[in-house]
This record gives sequence, C-alpha cells and structure tokens, in this order.
Amino acid sequence: MQTFQQNVQHLKRPLLSSQDGYRGRFAPSPSGLLHFGSLIAALASFLDAKSAVDSQGHQGAWLVRIEDIDPPREQVGASANILSTLEAFGLHWDESVLYQSQQSELYAHTLNELQQQGLSYYCQCTRSEIKRLGGIYQGYCRSLQHPTKNSATRLINQHCIHQFDDIFQGKVNCDKNLAAEDFIIHRKDGLFAYQLAVVVDDIFQNINHVIRGCDLLEPTARQLTLFTALKKKAPQYGHVPLAITEQGYKLSKQNKATAIDNNNPQPALFSALEFLGQAPEPDLIHEKVTDMISWAIKHWSREKVAQVEQQKIT
Repeated sequence: MQTFQQNVQHLKRPLLSSQDGYRGRFAPSPSGLLHFGSLIAALASFLDAKSAVDSQGHQGAWLVRIEDIDPPREQVGASANILSTLEAFGLHWDESVLYQSQQSELYAHTLNELQQQGLSYYCQCTRSEIKRLGGIYQGYCRSLQHPTKNSATRLINQHCIHQFDDIFQGKVNCDKNLAAEDFIIHRKDGLFAYQLAVVVDDIFQNINHVIRGCDLLEPTARQLTLFTALKKKAPQYGHVPLAITEQGYKLSKQNKATAIDNNNPQPALFSALEFLGQAPEPDLIHEKVTDMISWAIKHWSREKVAQVEQQKIT
C-alpha cells in the first residue's frame, strides 16, 4: 500500500498526454445499481479505451473508480453489485478499483494547498439564499472571513472556462454566468464536493480521457477550471447522449431506473451498441458476451455516436 507522501507525489506529476497512452475510466456512484443509462456510459468509455491501440499494439487502459464520498446517498451492497455487473457485461477493468472513500487525505491536502495559495474561502450562504438572489452565486462571502465551522469552502474562480471541445458533441458552450461562479469544493456538512474529488482522482490516476453522459456537460466546465487552478493538464472529454424514456424522463438512479440483468446481458448490451450508433450485426445478439465485446472494440467508431444531448429509447 502506498504511503500518503507517495500519493501526494502522484498529484505533483504532470498528467499524461494522449500520446503517452490512453487512460480512461468509469466512475459510478453506489447510490443504486447500474441501469441502461449507466451501461451506455460504461460501454462507451470502455470501447473508446480498448479501441485506442498505440504503436506497440497495446490497448488503452480502462479503470474503474467507485465514487463513494456521499454515505447518506449510498445503497448497501451497491458497490459490489456494480462491479459484478461490469464483469457480467464483459467490461473488465485494468488496475485496482479506486474507492473515493479512501482518498480523504489527498482531498484534504489539495484543499489546504488551495487555501494557502489564497484560492479559496469559507461561505455560509444557503441554497435558498442563492436562489432568492437569482440562482447564481455572486461571491458574497469572499471578503467576510467566516470561520471554518458551519461553512462550505468555495474556489475563487480566476479561470472561467465555459467553452470546450468535446470528442462527440463538438464545440460545447456552457452557461457563462454559472461557469464563472465560485463553486463549492468542500461541503458545509464536512463532505468533500464532487468537483474536487473527481479532479484530484483524475490527476492521481493519470486519466487523460473521460467519456461519460451529457448530464455532466456543465460540471465539465467547473472541472476544467479546477484543473487550471491546480496547474494540471485536463483530460480530453467526450459526452455521449443521455437515454430518456418516451415520456421524456432521463434514466437515472434518482428516477428508480430498472437495473440491467446480470444473468442475461446480451439484449441490453446489443441495445446499448445500437443506442451508440454502432449498428451491430443482428446475429450478434445471439453470441457470447466476450464475442460481442470483441466485435464492438473492433468496430467502435466515435463518428457514429449521435451529436445530441438526449435521445429516446424504445
């Protein structure tokens, strides 16, 4: 097991470029079991990694990270079930699974560094207060010198990034006012904020490609801002369409989307390939999972993924 000091050195090294070898990841939250929307994101990130072959014939690395930093939202047994589901669908990860709950020292170290550099401050504004003022935080607490107790920590946003080039969606423009906010990096309840944890872990794991759903387009702007504040090269981002029902509901754990079937993975796997525009051969649905995945890696095409944020499933 690595020591804390060794882990800190991981944060200090430069992030690898795509020329140094592809490193992608899938980072589910154990707030529920994987559903069809989760499978789409996992499959897209896996195929993009495994179809990226370097000059020596090595496939890209695909890592799995369990984002278990919000215990009140976690479902008992979900982490183990998620890993079992990935294996049942032929999505086998490289390297050890990283659990965010084991990364607290690194998150605290990063918070301390930002504070010492004068890049953060304590805030006691509530969501209702911010909503009453228009919904965009205006930096009210930046000069008030609040105590640590009962305060959230916000990043001083010196690098407003509201545009980026997406692998699938092309030029993305986010809400500039929202992107310019001093956003929370440590919550008032003492939990580390998602934006901080995900960036620190991408640096720690040397991730240089992030493939995920279009529900995270807006958070990407904030993550790019934090990479800049930490003086680190950001990964390349690619966002695939979200699966929505005929009624317009996004498939999500919050909406109690049905878990995919580990015992009969072929139908869902085939449908996910269709959703991603990969046009699987009809007979592929009758093949073994390993053969389906081999076909999908060989035929993966970024260009076939729809350039839309949402698309319906039938």
